[in-house]
Amino acid sequence: MIPTPGARIKSGKTTFTVWSPLSESIELIVNEKDTLPLSSDEFGYWTTSILENVNAGDRYQYRINGETLRPDPASLSQPDGVHGASQVVDLWVQNWTDDAWKGIALQDMIIYELHVGTFTTERTFDGIISKLDYLKDLGINTLELMPVAQFPGTRNWGYDGVYPYAVQHSYGGAQGLQKLVNACHEKGLAVVLDVVYNHLGPEGNYLSEYGPYFTDKHHTPWGLAINFDDAYCDGVRHYFIQNALMWLRDFHLDGLRLDAIHAIKDSGAKHLLAAISEAKDTLQEENGRTYALIGECDLNDHKYISPRSQGGYGLDGQWIDEFHHALHTVLTEESSGYYSDFGEMSHLAKAYEKTYVYDGIYSPYRKRIFGNSAEANPYSQFVVFTQNHDQVGNRMMGDRLTSTLSFPALKLAAGAMLASPYVPMLFMGEEYAETRPFQYFVSHTDLDLVEAVRKGRAKEFEYFQKEGLTVPDPQSETTFASSTLSWDWSVLESQLLFKYYQALIKLRKELPAWQDYSRPALEVSVVEKNVLRLFRQHTQDESTSPTYIMMSFSNQPKTFQLAMGRDESFEKIFDSEDTQWAGEGSGAEDMMAQDTSSQLLHYNFVIYQRSTD
Repeated sequence: MIPTPGARIKSGKTTFTVWSPLSESIELIVNEKDTLPLSSDEFGYWTTSILENVNAGDRYQYRINGETLRPDPASLSQPDGVHGASQVVDLWVQNWTDDAWKGIALQDMIIYELHVGTFTTERTFDGIISKLDYLKDLGINTLELMPVAQFPGTRNWGYDGVYPYAVQHSYGGAQGLQKLVNACHEKGLAVVLDVVYNHLGPEGNYLSEYGPYFTDKHHTPWGLAINFDDAYCDGVRHYFIQNALMWLRDFHLDGLRLDAIHAIKDSGAKHLLAAISEAKDTLQEENGRTYALIGECDLNDHKYISPRSQGGYGLDGQWIDEFHHALHTVLTEESSGYYSDFGEMSHLAKAYEKTYVYDGIYSPYRKRIFGNSAEANPYSQFVVFTQNHDQVGNRMMGDRLTSTLSFPALKLAAGAMLASPYVPMLFMGEEYAETRPFQYFVSHTDLDLVEAVRKGRAKEFEYFQKEGLTVPDPQSETTFASSTLSWDWSVLESQLLFKYYQALIKLRKELPAWQDYSRPALEVSVVEKNVLRLFRQHTQDESTSPTYIMMSFSNQPKTFQLAMGRDESFEKIFDSEDTQWAGEGSGAEDMMAQDTSSQLLHYNFVIYQRSTD
């Protein structure tokens, strides 16, 4: 059996394993005084015998070839930062109380994405625990944490992590994360963790000193690719597959969100993602829990989420940016960059019906034919959002939709997402119209790197700076502080929007017609310019009352009818312009029959359900 990398404690005894196939010698240094040579096997794994005099909390490093002292590539803790010694952690001390927990299926998830360092002023896992009742009251059943792998300093989005096995020390470390997951499970909440397997950050990245973790066979936006298919790749693949299993098995996480999977370069017979999916399925069968692997992908290619038996990679789901782009552009009329491929109501209709808007057709922005069809995949495999860390934080000022849209349009955006047949995801604070931005921030200690990051951000937004705007300094503590949620509910609209989200989430969970995620269960029509009509039904149960969802993206009133049989009538069950949501008062009829015409007010969202009377 191939050993698991890192320092592992079991029954009070510790073993150390590190993969370094080209090294001539590896020595373990414990607490800067005890030295122990490691022995290697034919695959390049250096290990110790079982040690009884090493305890949780001890610091250790490896000496490579009698010269360089470095932290453990599979360190579970870096209490002194990315350049300091690693720390032995006992992953078995957590008093788990979630034996009865079996997880939540992806199709049933209501996801809430958050950044540990900016979600509360405590900036810790304990801070999140203090808000769990709030999230549960909102209707959330799944937390998605932005990456927590150890990064330089204490301020970072997490995508500059350099120790994939170590939990950020300033957040509360491994025990803090385990405590959070256990607390979530006690309240019926699942936890998904964002992990980065396409690159590592630059500062504190010592993997290449241990062996061929990277290859020049491929290149990525971050430089050399991680070596998943070149010489010596087996050790690298094992390192990341075991990392994925560690999060699910040892931290009891319910799933992983895999960052930018299109940048995982692997031309081998079994793609890394397929291997991770296979390992996840095996673990799932062993312990009877449900796990979800969700990929973020910039390619409209169903192979990532199609079954392995059909040549796919077997991921359970995918973030779908095109739904966001199609919705964002009709709400804001933005048209720069990749938004230039969207902006018509037909794009949004196709995003609902076909998922991939560019499904083998020409993309003017990309200047090429792009994508394939997702119609063989159910809607429940796709995660959608109106905002997320990328779509907010990668704007120059990190501005949210609250700085752009009116209150009626914010309500429409929420309805458009939550009434879709896709898996919805909220970005922290949107449910109460948070006005603070979410900006890009770092706290590197390498001054040259800090300056390079500053120049990179300035170059990226050069056009906007000509108009008098200034890019927020990523290294500044002020940038970080300004991105922390205010939790300010002093404005009535914040209080109402929370209740509005709460009501829609409740409807989403309870409406029988909305529990069918198959393609035939949804019909989409552009009934006139700026007005979209969705028809959702349960194809397996004809007794279930179907629903119509009417959405007006116009700033003017619009008339509409519902397509129905002569003996049918549909009753209005939700209206964003009701006075309880600070609306102007309903313009839509309470009951609709075949020949009835009605009116939508500006940026109006209305739900009708077939009457059973």
